Amino acid sequence: MNAATPRTTAAPAAPLQAPDAQVDTHCPYCALQCGMGLRRLPAGADGAPVEVVERPAFPVNRGALCGKGRTAAEVLAPGVRLTEPLVRDRATGRLVPADWDTALDRIAAGLSRTGTRYGKDAVGVFGGGGLTNEKAYALGKFARVVLGTSQIDYNGRFCMSSAAAAHQRAFGLDRGLPFPLADIARTGCVVLVGSNLAETMPPALRYLTELKENGGRLIVVDPRRTRTAEHADLHLAPRPGTDLALALGLLHLVVAEGRTDEEFIAARTSGWPAARAAAMAHWPELVERITGVPAPQLRAAVRLFCDADSSMVLTARGPEQQSKGTDTVGAWINLCLATGRAGRKYSGYGCLTGQGNGQGGREHGQKADQLPGYRKLTDPAARAHVAGVWGVPPESLPGPGRSAYELLDALGRDVRALLLMGSNPVVSAPRAAHVEQRIRALDFLAVADVVLSETAALADVVLPVAQWAEETGTTTNLEGRVLLRRRALTPPPGVRTDLHVLHALAARLGWEKGFPADPEEVFDELRRASAGGPADYAGITYRRIATEDGVFWPCSGEDHPGTPRLFLDRFATPDGRARFVPVTHRPAAEEPDGRYPVVLTTGRVLAQYQSGAQTRRVPDLNTAAPGPYVEIHPRLARRHGIEDGHQVAVVSRRGRAVAPARYSEAIRPDTVFMPFHWPGPGRANTLTNPALDPVSGMPEFKVCAVRLEAVTGAEGDKEGYAPHASATDKLFS
Repeated sequence: MNAATPRTTAAPAAPLQAPDAQVDTHCPYCALQCGMGLRRLPAGADGAPVEVVERPAFPVNRGALCGKGRTAAEVLAPGVRLTEPLVRDRATGRLVPADWDTALDRIAAGLSRTGTRYGKDAVGVFGGGGLTNEKAYALGKFARVVLGTSQIDYNGRFCMSSAAAAHQRAFGLDRGLPFPLADIARTGCVVLVGSNLAETMPPALRYLTELKENGGRLIVVDPRRTRTAEHADLHLAPRPGTDLALALGLLHLVVAEGRTDEEFIAARTSGWPAARAAAMAHWPELVERITGVPAPQLRAAVRLFCDADSSMVLTARGPEQQSKGTDTVGAWINLCLATGRAGRKYSGYGCLTGQGNGQGGREHGQKADQLPGYRKLTDPAARAHVAGVWGVPPESLPGPGRSAYELLDALGRDVRALLLMGSNPVVSAPRAAHVEQRIRALDFLAVADVVLSETAALADVVLPVAQWAEETGTTTNLEGRVLLRRRALTPPPGVRTDLHVLHALAARLGWEKGFPADPEEVFDELRRASAGGPADYAGITYRRIATEDGVFWPCSGEDHPGTPRLFLDRFATPDGRARFVPVTHRPAAEEPDGRYPVVLTTGRVLAQYQSGAQTRRVPDLNTAAPGPYVEIHPRLARRHGIEDGHQVAVVSRRGRAVAPARYSEAIRPDTVFMPFHWPGPGRANTLTNPALDPVSGMPEFKVCAVRLEAVTGAEGDKEGYAPHASATDKLFS
């Protein structure tokens, strides 16, 4: 690598609209990417420089916003976010302010020195599911072209990767929802597996409400009776880690009761005999013993699903974040295929993608095994096409690297330097204490982020980068709808965009051209790189997105209308047929035993988002959800001498977390639940199991064996009690 060092990069461009105008944009949080407006506040006003206003015309949320969206502008306020680069002082070991040239020079030198001394794969890159399509694309190109490393992955591996792998196996293509969200309200029955939609994506709950108003039925599969499950016609509460057996049991009953769609199976699928034989080994009474779901409830679920003229299965992190997540999702897909509930309007399987750009983030090259356009890195034709767009020889592109947890586990050993953008693995990764140790063992760490996250605090260099309202770029929501986030205001002095960062680092490392800082220029190159690929964006332009409220990919040309509904004529496999994949139940990687007799499952709460790096800086959200807790059934608590509101230690083979107990009869008596948004003593991911799905590389966040210990004395005073009736209900009503 060439460490030539040009000077400061260009200043950011002016805002797109006048300061007093409303700018239409999208929420920075989840994959709904709700439409919202931003209106500039008078100069000198305290707090955020803009206010969030409703945008009723946008079709996904129709003006509705959750509390996180309504308060999103508060992270833009002075004093909340980073506004100058920080470098680690070699004498004191502390992070101190620095100018941009000093910070960028140090990053370029650290990456170059490591690659020269230890080899190109000793340099790693870790991205995020919240990065725009332009940034995800540029980051993947930077890793493979400038650094020449195969060691790139992103935190979206922890979100949708199992569903993506199952989609690819069955349909030949992965798009979270193969239909618009609005279709959910028009189907006859929805099976919602492992999703607490009412808390994770509140504006989407209206589609389930409209479903029921239209006469449709809702089945919710969740070990907890969540706010979402309260809306269900039927709630199935399996033991965590047994969703695969549950799906197979339902398919067994479909076959036994003669409810298969033989015409559809014959005309549009392959592999049915083997999948049917695997399912028939999971009879209802066996499934009841494995899952804890009574056989009559299994039969009731089959009736609701099959009696409807159309049906859908929607999965989220519950069944996906398991060491058998790909097979689990595959079993639910098999149920859809066997009943003819796929490739037809108002029917099908879909994944409720979680992160803001989790869909686009995995399509354009920041995943270890992929090139832009969802092309495979191992495909010679794909390598040749993308290399041609990039102006490099195909053989210069490295092969696939490690998946996210494997990459984090290799830090400080095989991978000696890391560039990290838009992720906080010290809080969000499984076996988080171990991951923190590996990050601390790095020779060099550079982080680009909006705030000083727990991971950024460990870095040698921290770069303050622009937020969603301060830069233009595209995201792709859970429907596959490509959207435009518009810039509403200029970043504070001292803050630059991630694209400026990559442009400046590439130039310092010998690539004066090929890494523009203008997002539309990057997007136009992305269009060319994706052209002809599975995720084809060639016909999508900024102008079209703005005019059409988003464009659904694939869209192969500017005269192409986009594709709201996939698979109506054929599936994306070579022969056009969907593939059944035979799967069988197997236990979780770590089952309860005498030392660790309780199951822990983890998830989100309404007022916080992901690692909480941004939402924990918003006062209203912090008031609503001030800290971690352990949701526990009173019977289980009493057996362990644990009082409601008192501290409880949850101990796994990987570590110990302490948080207040919260009694709830809405959770199974053999299971406890912890939200994962907080660092410190209550960090849930200290406990979680990094056992990986062999296909997707997804860790087993959703199930691990723990024991419970009542806490007394000084340790019991460390964390305050998060009360049952917090401000959450008021804030999000």
